[in-house]
Amino acid sequence: MSEHRRKPPQPQGGGRAAARRAAQQSSGRRAAPSRGVTSESHSGSHSGGAPQGGRAEARRAAQRGGAGRGGGGGRRRGGGGGHEEPGRGRGRNARRPAKKRFIDYPRAEKDGLWRWLPSWKLVTGLCIAFLGVLMGIGTIAYAMVGKPNVNEAAEAQNNVYLWDDGSQMIATGGVANRQIIDYEQIPEAMRNAVISAENKSFEHDSGIDPMGIARALFNMATGGETQGGSTITQQYVKNSRLSQEQTLSRKFQELFITLKVNNDMKKSEIIAGYLNVAYYGRGASGIQAAARTYYGKDAVELNPSECAFMASLLKGPSYYDPAGAPEVDPKRATKELNTQRVRKRWKWILNEEVKDGRLSKSERAKYTKFPMPKSPRKDAQLGGQTGYLVELARKNFLNNNPDVKPEMLARGGYEIRTTFNRKKVNELEAAVKKVYKNKIDAKARPETDTHVQFGGGSVDPKTGAIVAIYGGEDATKHFTNNADPTGAQVGSTFKPFVLAAAMEYGRRNPALGPDQGPSDRTKVSPLSIYNGDDLLRIKKYNGEIWKDENGDEWRQANDGHESKGDITLREAMRVSANSPYVQLGMDVGTDKVKNVALAAGLKEDGLADASVPSFSIGTSSPSAIRMAGAYATFAASGQQREPYSVSEVKHGGKTIYRHEVTTKRAFDPLIADNVTDVLKNVVDKGTGTPAQLPGRQVAGKTGTTDDNKSAWFVGYTPQLSTAISMYRLDDDEKNKDRKFEKMYGTGGEKTIHGASFPAQIWHDYMAGALEGNPVLAFPQPEPIGDTVYGGGAQSPTPTPTETEDPSPTASETEEPPETTPPASPDPTETCGRWDWDCQHNNGGTSDGATGGDANGGNATGGGGPSTTPNPSNGGNWNGGNGNGGNGNGANSTGAVFGGPAG
Repeated sequence: MSEHRRKPPQPQGGGRAAARRAAQQSSGRRAAPSRGVTSESHSGSHSGGAPQGGRAEARRAAQRGGAGRGGGGGRRRGGGGGHEEPGRGRGRNARRPAKKRFIDYPRAEKDGLWRWLPSWKLVTGLCIAFLGVLMGIGTIAYAMVGKPNVNEAAEAQNNVYLWDDGSQMIATGGVANRQIIDYEQIPEAMRNAVISAENKSFEHDSGIDPMGIARALFNMATGGETQGGSTITQQYVKNSRLSQEQTLSRKFQELFITLKVNNDMKKSEIIAGYLNVAYYGRGASGIQAAARTYYGKDAVELNPSECAFMASLLKGPSYYDPAGAPEVDPKRATKELNTQRVRKRWKWILNEEVKDGRLSKSERAKYTKFPMPKSPRKDAQLGGQTGYLVELARKNFLNNNPDVKPEMLARGGYEIRTTFNRKKVNELEAAVKKVYKNKIDAKARPETDTHVQFGGGSVDPKTGAIVAIYGGEDATKHFTNNADPTGAQVGSTFKPFVLAAAMEYGRRNPALGPDQGPSDRTKVSPLSIYNGDDLLRIKKYNGEIWKDENGDEWRQANDGHESKGDITLREAMRVSANSPYVQLGMDVGTDKVKNVALAAGLKEDGLADASVPSFSIGTSSPSAIRMAGAYATFAASGQQREPYSVSEVKHGGKTIYRHEVTTKRAFDPLIADNVTDVLKNVVDKGTGTPAQLPGRQVAGKTGTTDDNKSAWFVGYTPQLSTAISMYRLDDDEKNKDRKFEKMYGTGGEKTIHGASFPAQIWHDYMAGALEGNPVLAFPQPEPIGDTVYGGGAQSPTPTPTETEDPSPTASETEEPPETTPPASPDPTETCGRWDWDCQHNNGGTSDGATGGDANGGNATGGGGPSTTPNPSNGGNWNGGNGNGGNGNGANSTGAVFGGPAG
């Protein structure tokens, strides 16, 4: 055979072994001259010199071997000195791998990008393998999960509420309100209502909603709002499990449980189980407990209209119970909004039943009136203050833990440690009961002593912990917690926020526009002088007369229509004069007053319209807890801490919540301490004297509203801040016409003021609550601001030489406590800028036990209150007359146009 027609053996794949074989097979062959490749003889391979077709050439030949893959015409090189044959390529049969791989990836017979693209065989095989693994896992999971046990779900634990020291207050919730009933005892109307509202395809679906599951998984994976299954079967599985956490593993478990339930249980068993474990609100789990809770009857007795209401609750009882759930959502879960919401859904469900053929039109026509359920009732063990304490703690915990839903808490198993101190709670309740027992007699005085209510809240300024509340006489009879917002206006207890705003922002320059920066304003000292006349014409900051939308002027009245003349803001706070603080609020800006109130801890929803002058004297109605918390900000030198009632929560032995105290700087300590000093003067010498605690420093303020409809005392020591409210309001919440009633004659008193029953309760409670605690003093304030003149008060030129006001004592009660007047200063003494008790009056001021003459002299005499004070000629006191003096009357004033009292 011609040498040119002989085909040398090809290398078997790549690698060193192939190279060696190629070199060995080509060692005795001679290449065609035209190829320029040296062929060596057998003898040459044994010579001492390195052969030209040695290992290096073999490696190059092996590397070039892949160039002809895929065949094709043209010329190619052989390995190890072989030759090429025109027109013959190295096809698939020309190069075979030495060893085949089970998974050919990367692909050995491809180059470049193609080498890394998997073949369709590989892709198909992997998909089949993946599905097989999933089916195997699914089969194992399906075999391992069990069906829900409704009876086990019914055996949830109680919730244990603890006092602040860790001792048990009460164990409540869980198993107390659930009863399992058979399918036959569940009315058909209830089943139809739920199917039409929740899952129209229930009777023939597979129990799974793929889109719903995908949506829930996506939201959880991306941190969005968690969602449950959408079918009745899925909801049954979800509600039957004691653990309610929203996790991926739980979702997968529920998926397989749902499949097993749908395959192994009848539809009648599923819907019966669902209705027996669902949560309907008010602590009722299961249709039987819900029927008794809302309508006082067994489930089998419910009519289609009542069943439609029950089905509405499954959407979320917190938002569909007409009684409301402000503890869950104060803004959206009110009685009014919930009632509107549930009426709409109730009507929609009935109409859907007609569309689905589950209710006839004639039957539907019978139900046009909404079946309003009964008012909520409290568990007997939640009587007294316990129910109020538990509900407040429950609300606080749910508001701070969005992952824990009301229905989860209702299942029990939580240990909730509150901030409530047993001793202080008992002291506060005892102080209120003392007033009820000794002063309030609804039988003897039905016209004046019925519907009398008290509320109270006590807060630790250092932490914000709510240590005690008074919510009403009995939580099982009076359902509204009076420590929460009640609508009772706070009156003059709002004035400290006006004073703080004047120190914080300053009085506006009347020559500039309304929006002024700090450099345009003048910070106000408590010794600033304002006009204290009765029926003072209130002006805007620029001197224009303020008028309402009807063009009417605002003339601010003082209590008893007494005129105080030019008076310092410190003195105006002491005697609770209204006109100076209304005008001061206009000069500073009522919007700034609102800002300070919010910074101190009040909430937007508890504040009134800030665009009217009366805003500055307490038309707002925050809760007793919020007022105590806001005054606690003053006690803490301007540091605000949010009031709270739950310190720690455990579930399953693990701590799932722990409160962390956060401190915000509401205003500078200089401002807070000056406000405290002014309020201390109110208790030492002013309208708040009944609240004095012998041996302790107390700061506080009385407040009474127009027409004697509410009265407050809010005060504090360095350790404790407490607010007490009093008002008259019908307990019957079904009475749409109920309103706050006047308290003239209540408790046998001619009028009710903050210095009367509220201050007495405050005093008795604080005396007991602080027993054994160290006596602490308030910080000594430094001077602040400039002495400004407002409301028409004239700056004396030159500054007159006046006497210091002889530290009078005044009270809002008919007979103020007896006090010994301090020695009067030298009549020629000049008022210093920071002389707190010095008054710039053209005539003397007489408050309480002393009178005053026009020159500032001290009138002699007894010390009874002025019965016929005359702003022009002075008050007529029991024992002496003061020319030009003003008697200090009660702290109840009202604006001509409906403003609150002082």
